[in-house]
Amino acid sequence: MIGIILSMFFTTLIMAQNEQTLETKKMDRIELSKQKFSELFGQLPDTIVENDPELMEILRRFIFGEVFYTCNLSDKQRELITIVSLTAQQTLSQLKSHIQAALNIGITPLEVREAIYQCAPFIGFPKTLNAVNAMNEVFTAKNIKLPLENEGTVNEANRFDKGLEIQTELYGNEIKENMKTLPDSLNETLPRFLTEMCFGDFYTRQVLDVKTRELLMLCVLVTINSQPQIKSHALGNIKAGNKKEILFAAMVQCIPYIGFPAAINAINIIKSL
Repeated sequence: MIGIILSMFFTTLIMAQNEQTLETKKMDRIELSKQKFSELFGQLPDTIVENDPELMEILRRFIFGEVFYTCNLSDKQRELITIVSLTAQQTLSQLKSHIQAALNIGITPLEVREAIYQCAPFIGFPKTLNAVNAMNEVFTAKNIKLPLENEGTVNEANRFDKGLEIQTELYGNEIKENMKTLPDSLNETLPRFLTEMCFGDFYTRQVLDVKTRELLMLCVLVTINSQPQIKSHALGNIKAGNKKEILFAAMVQCIPYIGFPAAINAINIIKSL
């Protein structure tokens, strides 16, 4: 009896999902863009006050009517990808809007903060601080108490060892090997900096797992067009558990924010692995 009930339940669930898929296919990209925009930003765009409505119409229909429905990523993944790409570009006005969208769809303030913090080793502290300041403006406007909780897990005694553990799993000792011919003890100092700061101080933090951090940082590297590191981090992503299909999907999500050439270059690099 229980088996029959479960069978009926799953059959009904599959039918409902199929009906939803068919309904989505029936909707054109204009309708889809309005629906997605409203989900993310809480309201439809006010086209009356726009000075350049034609460009905004093209933008919204492409991003929210097509890209958001292409490939298998959750809206949470899409918004976090967008947030780190905008952080890397320092487009702070758009960053604020997408932080608000992230909060609207259930991404927590801590998740937003961790995504932005993780950018520091890849774009530097000044740009990261700019993004954090923009983030905190949004949080303050939404009455989110600051500062947020501490999420670090390492201390001065173990940050190297904890960082090395993650680094080795993803990249082996390739970084140290690449730097071994540097002069004046830099062959030891620079790899240590990378292990301690990038992997020790940031990858060990709570809230986002290593798999998510690697995916987001690949998107940052594609945004800043750092091609040698794109290949390394694409491989790191695969070792972290992200399949190529997810990497391709992430590159597609980046297209509206970085343009086709940079995204296609990254896709070709991933294809070659």
